[in-house]
Amino acid sequence: MTFTPHGKHLIAGDWVAADAKFTSTPTNGAGQEFSAGNADLVDAACLAAEEAFWDYGYSSRETRAAFLNAIADEIEARGDAITEIGTLETGLPAGRLQGERGRTTGQLRLFATEILKGDYLDKRLDEALPDRQPAPRPEIRLVERPIGPVAVFGASNFPLAFSTAGGDTAAALAAGCPVVVKGHEAHPGTAEIVAEAIHAAIKSCGLHPGTFSMIHGGSYEVGGALVTHPLINAVGFTGSFRGGKALFDLCAQRDVPIPFFGELGSINPVFLLPEAMKARAASIGAGWAGSLTMGAGQFCTNPGVVVTVEGAETDAFVDAAVSELANAPAQIMLTEGIADAYRAGRDKIAAHAGVEELLASSCEKRDATPYVYITTGKEWLSNKDLAHEVFGPLGIVIKVKDQDEMLAVAHGFDGQLTCTLQMDDGDMKVAGKLLPVLERKAGRILANGFPTGVEVSSAMVHGGPYPASTNFGATSVGTMAIRRFLRPVSYQNLPAAILPADLKD
Repeated sequence: MTFTPHGKHLIAGDWVAADAKFTSTPTNGAGQEFSAGNADLVDAACLAAEEAFWDYGYSSRETRAAFLNAIADEIEARGDAITEIGTLETGLPAGRLQGERGRTTGQLRLFATEILKGDYLDKRLDEALPDRQPAPRPEIRLVERPIGPVAVFGASNFPLAFSTAGGDTAAALAAGCPVVVKGHEAHPGTAEIVAEAIHAAIKSCGLHPGTFSMIHGGSYEVGGALVTHPLINAVGFTGSFRGGKALFDLCAQRDVPIPFFGELGSINPVFLLPEAMKARAASIGAGWAGSLTMGAGQFCTNPGVVVTVEGAETDAFVDAAVSELANAPAQIMLTEGIADAYRAGRDKIAAHAGVEELLASSCEKRDATPYVYITTGKEWLSNKDLAHEVFGPLGIVIKVKDQDEMLAVAHGFDGQLTCTLQMDDGDMKVAGKLLPVLERKAGRILANGFPTGVEVSSAMVHGGPYPASTNFGATSVGTMAIRRFLRPVSYQNLPAAILPADLKD
């Protein structure tokens, strides 16, 4: 199935165009012209989403589950075409996009199953106590209710799983919230074909067309207009710190502030504990190299920093990692902008006097190869600039004097998506000292392995303290993600006949 994008926006069931245009930047061949979004298109989509909410927000869980499964079916029916255009636009290999498509449809089906179970509604009942003294207690029931239209921003590094029908969209639709998506300019054709799949599912399920709209980017105007539109009630975002912080501030400055669920990046430190290093320093080094270069380092859980006590084991770790990375082939980065930012981040790290370069390579145009640097714990603690995320296959080794300095480095980290302990049984004491610190730093803590790759499940947390995310009480991956787009409502002494359907049992 070949798909040729028409370059239009999907607004409440209609494919529409605007006068302004932008051109896509595929990895091969000429770019294609797409209609650029604007504030008028945003307004039309938000008005339609608000109108749709009065139907979709009060639909049954069975209806919404069928819709989520229908979206998954429609995406799978377009699987080959999605892979074809996705590889062209992003440079990602076909296998990666096929796996990401499976994750996308899998989480849609998982959320369908989750809402049918009903546990996510957190239903509660305080029975009436009419004879209680000194005052009777009324009957009080509680249930989580959808908040209204939600804005979702497509991510550059996940054209499927964190974009048009990705986790934020799936969670909002599962909750009962219509969605307005801003597509990412890095893969507009991919966004369009997935929007077509959602549109087909809306028609087959007989839902209001305003339940979903997709607006291409092409200008900064679109994002600002979307997060400040008075009918948008929350925002889901995965992207850079700079872009996310700007949108977060706009949400906070509205007349009626709204939650901004932004995932802004992380350096995901890995702590190499002594007994594990004695047993397998070289294999840990090789494993880190593989994780660091996976997907050209363009994962938000890329382990960009390791912390290790100086000594022979650290030397063995470094030798093994550098040997593996030196042979790593060049990989295509997702956009020219990401490649430019990677080079700029590399230059800032290399310019510091207290940093030694262990591996230099090249980053020409959109082709990237790894860089590795080493510094001391003292230098790291005195220079916050070293802790900024460099999006790509760049790693920093922090060599500390002892376990006390390792603990001090752990205290010094900002909020992270993940922290990892490479440990063996003999490391329990030092791991026990680190764990309370890491709990305050990260949303996910791993023992052994590496954090690249996030399981979509009920117990997963993909989030963390700021700046890893803008809301430490939420996750953008896993079934708990649905709760971001709900709020609790109590019903006191309401007749059963007018209670929400989910409270009538």
